[in-house]
Order: sequence, then C-alpha cells, then structure tokens
Amino acid sequence: MRNYLLLFLLLISVAISSCKKQKAKCCGEPDYREAMREFVCAISQYSKFLHPGFIIIPQNGESLFTGNGEHSGNPESDYLNFIDATGKEELFYGFDNRDNEQTPQDEHDWMLGFLEIAKANNVVVMTTDYCSDQTKMDDSYQQNLDQGFISFAADHRDLDNIPLYPNQPFNENADDIDSISEAKNFLYLISTGAYSSKQSMIDAIAQTNYDMMVIDFFFENEELTVADVDALCTKANGGKRLVICYMSIGEAEDYRWYWNDKWKVGNPCWLQPENPDWKGNYRVCYWMSEWQNIIYGSPDSYLDKILAAGFDGVYLDIVDGFEYFEDL
Repeated sequence: MRNYLLLFLLLISVAISSCKKQKAKCCGEPDYREAMREFVCAISQYSKFLHPGFIIIPQNGESLFTGNGEHSGNPESDYLNFIDATGKEELFYGFDNRDNEQTPQDEHDWMLGFLEIAKANNVVVMTTDYCSDQTKMDDSYQQNLDQGFISFAADHRDLDNIPLYPNQPFNENADDIDSISEAKNFLYLISTGAYSSKQSMIDAIAQTNYDMMVIDFFFENEELTVADVDALCTKANGGKRLVICYMSIGEAEDYRWYWNDKWKVGNPCWLQPENPDWKGNYRVCYWMSEWQNIIYGSPDSYLDKILAAGFDGVYLDIVDGFEYFEDL
C-alpha cells in the first residue's frame, strides 16, 4: 500500500511540474533572457527613432548585462548600448520587502557587481532604497553618492508620497537638466492615492527641486496630458528637470485601459498567472507579438501614448520577468 502511495505522489508531482511548464509552452520556450533583451532593445530603437534622445531605463534584471548572468561574463554590449540608465531597488536598504533593514552583504555585493558593469559601459545607475529612519536615509544617500549613483530613499514602499525628509532633495541644485547624466537626484512617485486630484499632485511636485522624476502615466484612470507633463518639467527654483514615465512590460495590469474583462489566465495565451505579491498584476509571455503590440507600435499602444504626451523617457518595470519563466 505504501508503495502505491509513493507512486501516486510521484505521478502527482510529475503532473504538477508538467502543468507548470505548460504555462510557458503555450507561448513557446525562447531564451527568456535574450527575449527580454530583444524586447527592451526594440522599445529603445522604436522610441529613439521617433524621438531622438528619448531615455530608456530598465528597472532590475541587471543580470541581463552579461551573457551568462554572472559578474565574470562578457558584457552584452548591444543591450547596454540601447539603454541610458538602469534602475535598481534595495541596494542598501529594504531587500526582500524588509523596509528600513540593511540589505544583506552577499545580496548587496551581487547587485553591486552588475551595477559596476553598467557604470563601466556609460550606463547611469539610479537606485531606490526603502527606509524611513532619517539616519538610514542619510546613509543611503551618502553610500550611493560614494558609488557614483543617483538615488532616492523611499520612506513608503508604495511610492505614493514626496518624502518630508530631507527637507530638500539630496544634492539639490538649480541647474537645467538636459540629459540623465546631469541629474543629481530623483523622485519616484507612481501611486496617486495621497492626492485628491491630478492638479493637486502636479502642484505638489512643481514645488520641489528634484532633477528628475519617475511618475505614472495615469492619475487614477486619467492620462497625463502634454500640458501636465510640461508643468512638471520645471523645478521650483526655475531649473529644468526630466520627467520619466513608468511602464510595466513584464506584467499586465488589470487596472490599465488596455485590459479586457473577458481575459482570463491562458486566454489570451500570453496571459499568465497573477503575481501573488501584487494583486491585479499578471505575468505575461513578453516575447509574444500580441503583448508587444500593446506596449508599442501604434497610436493606441502604451509607449506611443507616453511619447505623444511629451515625456523625456520611460522607466521599464518587471524587466526581471524572465526569472519567473526560468523557475517554472
């Protein structure tokens, strides 16, 4: 009887494994890392053709910088040449959602090794640490400065506020910022729940002196307009700043305009299970043309709307989505 039970459990295990793999097989099984590199490069090439100087910033997924995903690997020069900066979360504080805690040394060293490759290839490094203790915020800013990175110490994980501390942006200046290499600080604000209206949010940001900001394209379900973006482009001290738009390319979000209420996991084929850590966010087979067409290539696509609104660049999230498929 015990042997039959063991055999039954083995068959169940095999079935579950096969079922997991089927999620990806319906979309094909590409080289997941190379497919993400190609996706980011296509976004960059397309947007820079339409708007020369448009800034491309993938967040996380830094192991894409080398061919073998190790510090010792050969740099992926084509990929690095197509991006202007890289965003990295939790380098010094907040690793694994442990806000206000120092990132373990081994994890820090792993991330830092790839960020050094980025710097060596003239890719600007932007970091976001999650800490609310003022001493730790100061430490985050200083350690990032020592590494030659521009940084933001977020005291809210939801990125829904302008921190009250420090009173002025770290490395505040009145310079005009015409390229990302000139920026000395940035604000990361992509959740809007703290503001009663789009205008109140714009007014609050306009009163700051951040050199650059990352912001969502929508306030609730309302798109930011050319006039809105233009209002955000000037710092309170009169200097020009860069306005970068957040866009997720590795997950579909059921609160975006493109979402179809008839969709369900597996239909369309590229729609994969919901991310258990982020309600309403669904994994996607990002290499499939049906998903990529939602992201760019037509007037109604996500990127084209961002370009038309006059943003200076795009901040690409869930670039590390390849890890989900590699782990199936």
